Amino acid sequence: MKTQHLIIRITTVCLLLAGLSTQAQKLKKNQYPTPLIEQRADPFVTRAADGTYYFIATVPEYDRIEIRKAPSIAALAQAPAVVVWRKHASGPMGNHIWAPEMHRIDGKWYIYFAAGSAKDKWAIRMYALSNSSEDPTTGQWVEEGQVKSHRDEFALDATTFEVNGQRYMIWADRASSTVVNTGLYIAHMTSPTTLGDKQVVITQPEYDWEIKKYRVNEGPAVLVRNGKVFLTFSASATDANYCMGMMWANADADLLDPAAWHKLDKPVFYTNESLKRFGPGHNSFTVAEDGKTDVMIYHARDYKDITGDSLYDPNRHTRARVVKWNADGTPDFGQELNDQEMALKKAPKKKKK
Repeated sequence: MKTQHLIIRITTVCLLLAGLSTQAQKLKKNQYPTPLIEQRADPFVTRAADGTYYFIATVPEYDRIEIRKAPSIAALAQAPAVVVWRKHASGPMGNHIWAPEMHRIDGKWYIYFAAGSAKDKWAIRMYALSNSSEDPTTGQWVEEGQVKSHRDEFALDATTFEVNGQRYMIWADRASSTVVNTGLYIAHMTSPTTLGDKQVVITQPEYDWEIKKYRVNEGPAVLVRNGKVFLTFSASATDANYCMGMMWANADADLLDPAAWHKLDKPVFYTNESLKRFGPGHNSFTVAEDGKTDVMIYHARDYKDITGDSLYDPNRHTRARVVKWNADGTPDFGQELNDQEMALKKAPKKKKK
């Protein structure tokens, strides 16, 4: 009987490995499993100098920060999650742990995240952790405290980037004194955890697709290419109305001047029922293993109808898709294509002058 059970177990393992091998063979270059990782919202992937990929995202319990690492984007799907920090039992950083991002700055790793207080989960502010280890899944993560902004009312979704030797932060906060909304602010960073004195709003909800159920501009992500700074952001409620907009500015412009930014009047990525892609958004950008192909990491649900508050529905799954580029130097997110089709789509040829 024991021998029979052993044979059954060995056969099961062999079949499982064969299935995984077949799945891996079907994934061609720059293709990724869909979903890449289940129940992880607001995903952020970064590629370290040694080629290692690190993944960080919001967990559905809103109570901790975890990191996964792998030698490729696709391999993140099977990578174990290492918990590096948990919410406080009382006081600040005690509730609604949201949207962590991890960046390598001046030889240290930093995690920026949003958190409410244990008593008031809506008292959302931005906080930072730091780690001097080469591998952020090891070593000690140190609490650097709050990243304070002037408005300091509902601050979240911080991202950072560098252009022409200057580091910036973009984040979401209340952006109006007349309506309840969230808009995006930008400022210079005077250190990895402090903001410059000039902090300006560069976008707030104004179009119909940005104000469905809630007036929201949040989840900024930056891609610097072709002499421009492309800024994507998410809008409206976190259900099937959630979608991505885009702005851009010239890389040599004064990015703290709101007039330097140009905003599209239509979303660039949104629900596609035929592809079972509902409420895509809160994306980040990374680069593929070849070191040059841009990849968008984002979350979406595979169903439309949600029971209860969409914010507490756990099934926002992480997905990945290749970003193509139009002849005019702007990104093409392939709204009508699924992730695999987008990966295989041939980029349009530039017209000969």
